[in-house]
Amino acid sequence: MATAELQKPAPAPRVVAEKKPISGSRIALYVTLSLVSLLMVVPFVWMVLTSLKTPVEIASQDAGLLPEHWKFGNYADALKAAPFATYARNSLLIATSHTVLNVLIASMAGYALARIRFRGSEMIFYLFIAALMIPTYTKVLPEFLIVRFMPLAGGNDILGQGGSGWLDSWWALIIPGAVTPFAVFLFRQFYLDLPVELEEAARLDGLGEFRIYTRIMSPQVKPAFITVALLTFESSWNNFLWPLLVTHTDSMRVIQVGLSVFKTENGTQWHFLMAGTTLATLPMVVLFLIGQRYFVQGFATAGLK
Repeated sequence: MATAELQKPAPAPRVVAEKKPISGSRIALYVTLSLVSLLMVVPFVWMVLTSLKTPVEIASQDAGLLPEHWKFGNYADALKAAPFATYARNSLLIATSHTVLNVLIASMAGYALARIRFRGSEMIFYLFIAALMIPTYTKVLPEFLIVRFMPLAGGNDILGQGGSGWLDSWWALIIPGAVTPFAVFLFRQFYLDLPVELEEAARLDGLGEFRIYTRIMSPQVKPAFITVALLTFESSWNNFLWPLLVTHTDSMRVIQVGLSVFKTENGTQWHFLMAGTTLATLPMVVLFLIGQRYFVQGFATAGLK
């Protein structure tokens, strides 16, 4: 019986990988990145600590970095100074609308420019590239005139005269920022890198173009969707100039415009302003921490090098 038993093979020797010492260049890189990270964090730390100080302590020349008296009540008082619940609701609705519209429309446009060959596709793509070169503030006046003289809106006639158009309305706050050229460019780069065998196999299975876009290609570019969503939400949430120009009532104001109530002719209420700014910054910090892996991957794989 002993000779009939199968002999178990001897276990393979375990290979222990030798730990290579960290090179001096890598140490220098880590030190540099740590210093840069510290410089980036310092303004946020100063903002939070300032929001917890008293006005007398902020105005004092001998004030240190840490508050002598921690005034957590500054946050509650800042929220009572203006209807920040309304401002935050408006900002959330506008940022969410911009994010959804930009992701949907820009992804479809990017897919069409990358995977569908039609006459003029290259010229359209070049126009999107040209749109990226236009400074943002040069577009403010034309967009304002379009919103102001929108026909058959806000009491305007067919020629756009006689009323206020889309001013002080959701249309003015949402439509102009619905799609960005950068989002179309980013989606095109992602869809362009996908293998052609995917769509060829889908067409052999009888799928139409829209189903190929939604079920086959789009799930492969999740980092692009996360990147565009984060960038769009951040840009819309922090937008100040455009909401300031097209709104004039508290019911339509956004949170960034609402922070201006703490800056008056008599001076600036720095403790309230820093408290409100901290609350306005918190949602973006949380979103970035949640989607940072896809955010970094999106830029690393989109040809933006």
